[in-house]
Amino acid sequence: MPADRALPEALLRSRAALPRPAAPSVRPAEAEGGCGVIGIAASEPVAGRHLLRALEQMRNRGNGKGGGIAAAGLDPAFFGVTPEVLAGCYLLAVAYLDPAARAEAERAFLDPVFDVEHVSEIPVLPGSREALRLDVDPPAVTCYFAKVRDSVRDTFHRAHGTARSSTSASATGAATAADPEAETVVADEIVYQNTYRLNRELYASTGEKRAFVLSHGKDLLVLKMVGYGEDVIRAYRLEDLKASVWIGHHRYPTKGRVWHPGGAHPFIGMHEALVHNGDFANYASIASYLAQRNIFPLYLTDTEVAILAFDLLHRVYGYPLEYVIEALAPTTERDFALLSPERREIYRRLQAVHIHGSPDGPWFFLVAQSDPKDGSKRLIGITDTSMLRPQVFALQRGAVSIGFAASEKQAIDAALESLAGEDPRYWSRADRFWNARGGSHTDGGAFTFTVRPNGGHATLVCEDKFGNRIDTDPGKRAFTGALSGASRPATNLNAPSFEAVRERIPSWDYLDVLRFLEELEQNVLSAEADRKRRLAAIELLTLLIDRRYPTGALKRSAVLSMIDGSLNRHVAGLRGSSGVSWIEAGRDLPRPEGADALAVVDARGYPPEGPDSLARAVVGLSERGFPRALLFGVRGHRFLGCGLRPELERFEVDVYGSSGDYLASGLDGATLRVHGSAQDQLAQIMKEGTLVVHGDVGQTFMYAAKGGKAFILGNAAGRPLINSVGRPRVVINGTCLDYLAESFMAGDPLHGGGFVILNGVAFDEDGALRDLDTPYPGGNLFSLASGGAIYVRDPERKVTQDQLNGGEFAPLADADWEVARPYLEENERHFGIRVQDLLTVGGFARRPADVYRKIRPAGHKALLPEEGWVRPEG
Repeated sequence: MPADRALPEALLRSRAALPRPAAPSVRPAEAEGGCGVIGIAASEPVAGRHLLRALEQMRNRGNGKGGGIAAAGLDPAFFGVTPEVLAGCYLLAVAYLDPAARAEAERAFLDPVFDVEHVSEIPVLPGSREALRLDVDPPAVTCYFAKVRDSVRDTFHRAHGTARSSTSASATGAATAADPEAETVVADEIVYQNTYRLNRELYASTGEKRAFVLSHGKDLLVLKMVGYGEDVIRAYRLEDLKASVWIGHHRYPTKGRVWHPGGAHPFIGMHEALVHNGDFANYASIASYLAQRNIFPLYLTDTEVAILAFDLLHRVYGYPLEYVIEALAPTTERDFALLSPERREIYRRLQAVHIHGSPDGPWFFLVAQSDPKDGSKRLIGITDTSMLRPQVFALQRGAVSIGFAASEKQAIDAALESLAGEDPRYWSRADRFWNARGGSHTDGGAFTFTVRPNGGHATLVCEDKFGNRIDTDPGKRAFTGALSGASRPATNLNAPSFEAVRERIPSWDYLDVLRFLEELEQNVLSAEADRKRRLAAIELLTLLIDRRYPTGALKRSAVLSMIDGSLNRHVAGLRGSSGVSWIEAGRDLPRPEGADALAVVDARGYPPEGPDSLARAVVGLSERGFPRALLFGVRGHRFLGCGLRPELERFEVDVYGSSGDYLASGLDGATLRVHGSAQDQLAQIMKEGTLVVHGDVGQTFMYAAKGGKAFILGNAAGRPLINSVGRPRVVINGTCLDYLAESFMAGDPLHGGGFVILNGVAFDEDGALRDLDTPYPGGNLFSLASGGAIYVRDPERKVTQDQLNGGEFAPLADADWEVARPYLEENERHFGIRVQDLLTVGGFARRPADVYRKIRPAGHKALLPEEGWVRPEG
């Protein structure tokens, strides 16, 4: 990267002669929406069909007006080139919308600038427009593997004063040579400016759109079109293309020419491509910031200015990635104060210079980057400071290591399921899932997955913004999948119970787990598949999925993946059992057989939303009188539990798989149990009923809820329970990122109002309960609340007054404990987290008032409780 300011300033000055956009840099207003984004990085290249599976899973986040992918760490055989050509040449992928434009583009923009070593056409699926039901034909794409001509580079040096020399010793004395770093920087700039000229002339100028550059970096390919993200993979036959890093995008139109392939994501800098979910409020400010540096967007979309800003900071100014992220998503408020003095000083300077170029969210960026300096490939996920868009990260380590970043967990689940289905070195569950705290002192709101060359192989390293390593427990042995055909001893568990299995698992190998599951299935079959025995087996396997317990040297994620498969087989075995109604998509819903009838729903054939969705089927089952529904094979299905009538309070739903957004929203009396983590917008405007989640929940959990009970085993992401009123009663055993119970208006908890219990605990890899580093890491706890209370488990008094904004600490009275205790006892029944363990600190039993702290509204006159929402007890 540049060692001083001279070269960056010269590069920016050199752009003064570039033609300005023909149209002013303003954007037409479009409807806002939520995009579907997914990124994959792996130590061994992954085939495009696995990205396709994840994009299919999020199809309802797009609308067919634009989709795209980027891939880094490519297979040279796909293009018919050698690895040396792929690594050493710029890969210029040009989309030709008008076939006649190719000769003009090559004559005016390629031949004068480059020595082209190879030309490759990306094959297009014959009849793709009809086969994929596209509105617009996929562009014809030609890839040029090229190097900048020495004469062009020399001319640039003379015109702009960018040449630098380095001195090297020789036998005859000192000699001077061109600085290789400066030569590379200038070559990159020539490529960048040439792409701008081509796009300006053949695409962005007034008149017909004829051609544009999709990507121009080294070992990096971008393809996009009018359609969905998975349509890109199918249209260009990328199912078998392997790459170290992938990003994919369904564009929901927010800004720019969304009806044309040039307006779809990804957009490019130099050796990186960016997609994003969200929208900017300050596009004009960022465009002005860029214009001051002779940078002018051509596509009139906020995603383009985001990558232009990234490229300016990283390539031109030479900032390390940490500084780039800080300039884009500044650290603020309490988090800024908690930084080290050295970082505060650097960040203060970055913000002073670049604050006008910082996108004002909501947004979540995914960047695929190819680093030609050392051959590394990188997936970067960055969230805005206020965390206003959903995001989730994941990591799995085995014989192959793989990392993910996405807008929805279910997309990650889909990719892992696809990988595990054909390669035994993967399994269907990630070792770790987590969310980023935007603009924070804890993780900086960003994570990188770097694929680094390591001899003939590669390693995957995951780090946060500050360079802190994110990893899995090294003491856990990786799953290999090589289980079939091996001799397996009996486990001697003739009548297995959860406690018996829990006691034995720490001493087991993966072969023992498989043998136990096989024995369990054989025992059920020997009992003539009666419903009672099979339901007992399902209950046992459910407990093994839901509860936390030691697994010895085995990875919990791999054990659960094996149990998932067995549970699905047991559920499938219920088909035909007396009292069980088997439900599939496309068939009429039956009536229940008896008062204890069970509806088992195979969710796999249902669309994620709409009139024929799984959510509507659940409503139908409740209206026909079923007391309980078991949903299995759930894959991103939305709105489960919505639309259930208040009088159906005895109706129960168990959800297995990967549930989608808005689960339990508007719930008014039923019980929903999610056997795993859930996604975003859960229990919004919930009125009554019970929600139990055996994992984490995503963004805006229980937004504007008015009542009901919710029990969350793990963490909540950003903004849980904001604008809630009435009497919601919630237990979150972990923590949340920030903005917990903002503008909470839930009356007096001692007289029928609502509250949140925040336990601040988690389970380690061996199933032991431990305290988190802090019960609450954010700076907006109970912000501007006017009613209700937070009961936070904080025996060491780590939560401080500066984290409150409109709240205050108050003594935990006996009456408070009498209100909270029944919910902690119910929490114990759901998750096995004993109340006595929560009251034990340092090995000693403590009084509730010594362990829990009450936070109540500070009593601002302008923020009076909304007593009208308070429902009396009973």
